[in-house]
Amino acid sequence: QVQLVESGGGLVQAGGSLRLSCAASGRTFGSYAMGWFRQAPGKEHEFVAAINWGRTIVQYAASVKGRFTISRDNAKNTVYLQMTSLNPEDTAVYYCEAGRAATPAREYDYWGQGTQVTVSS
Repeated sequence: QVQLVESGGGLVQAGGSLRLSCAASGRTFGSYAMGWFRQAPGKEHEFVAAINWGRTIVQYAASVKGRFTISRDNAKNTVYLQMTSLNPEDTAVYYCEAGRAATPAREYDYWGQGTQVTVSS
């Protein structure tokens, strides 16, 4: 079992930045690929970014590429999502997920409760 707890969400103006964190506990964090997904009201669960355990594979959704950066610190069992140039379309609940591969597909085994990000115009 892996427990995931997201933090760092909040209210920010358009053009601003936020850094989300996801702290993991339980089984060996370093063996898992980590992904960030988001879900806005009335919309589908959407892939945002993913990173494998060795940081050699990193993927981004087209909508966030160049604005968001995913990273991880295996010593701290934490994965991050640095978000810049935020716009109202980024408003959503953001979830971190742990699985076997850094993939945009919903093939992750564990996920957290989510953290709300609201971007005002």
